[in-house]
Amino acid sequence: MESPTVEGKASKINIVDVLKASGGLLTAVTIAFVGYYTNNSLEKMKASETRAQLYAELMSKREESESALRKDMFVSIIGSFLDHSSDDLDKKVLNLELLAYNFHEALNLKPLFIHVAKQVNAVKGERRQDYQQRLERVAHEVTRKQVTVLGSAGAVFDRVIDLEALRANPYGMPLEEETLEVEGIKRIFRIYVLKEDPEMHEIQVRLTVATPDAEGHEKTEVTEFWVSAFDFPMIDNVRLLPDQRCTIVLNRYDQKSAYISVVYYPGGYASLKERPYFHEVVNKLINDGKK
Repeated sequence: MESPTVEGKASKINIVDVLKASGGLLTAVTIAFVGYYTNNSLEKMKASETRAQLYAELMSKREESESALRKDMFVSIIGSFLDHSSDDLDKKVLNLELLAYNFHEALNLKPLFIHVAKQVNAVKGERRQDYQQRLERVAHEVTRKQVTVLGSAGAVFDRVIDLEALRANPYGMPLEEETLEVEGIKRIFRIYVLKEDPEMHEIQVRLTVATPDAEGHEKTEVTEFWVSAFDFPMIDNVRLLPDQRCTIVLNRYDQKSAYISVVYYPGGYASLKERPYFHEVVNKLINDGKK
């Protein structure tokens, strides 16, 4: 048998050395690539976190600035109503417009609207009509915005009240009932119109809300109240268990007719002052846990 030549041995050694060198080089390249990719990913994550933190800080400062501005505005406007030395009705109407447009979701402005409306009714001539139109315009605009929000989460139906027929009937008259469903709960709404206040453009109603059970029995809740253009649905509402609300809003009032809407919506959409009762929150948590 012939022994391997020196050239053959050298060739095998070179191949082994090349493979070893190549393996080391590949390992180094792989480590370098992984390190570069990892560092690059960490830098991107860090940059993203920095941008998110900066955005959060900017939004926080913006909210603080807006809150401070709204606070100063609120204090200034409320101070003008408490200043008995000033009888400038034009200024009061303007300040009420500012309050309504900026704080209608947090404050019950109905008493202030009624207070200013009574002062407006004491004015004579064209100025009185102008002030009345301004008050009703801002009230209807705020109501429209709130009904749009509440209606998207709940349900709404409209009715027209024949005021001439109401004046001819001293005992009042019923309106056609309606059934609405929100969050899987069906309720029947029955409205009985009692009387009107033509000077203040208000309607007194009796609202009966019936909730049928599985056997067809009805659990009813009855309330009586006055409805005016100054009743805003997020604040002026009837509480329904579990954690729901309903309300009646006056959309328009003239000599012959009054146009109303009934809004039925989840309690979470009520104003900030309308907090849920403790047992409502507990029951909701328990029911959510059973699903």
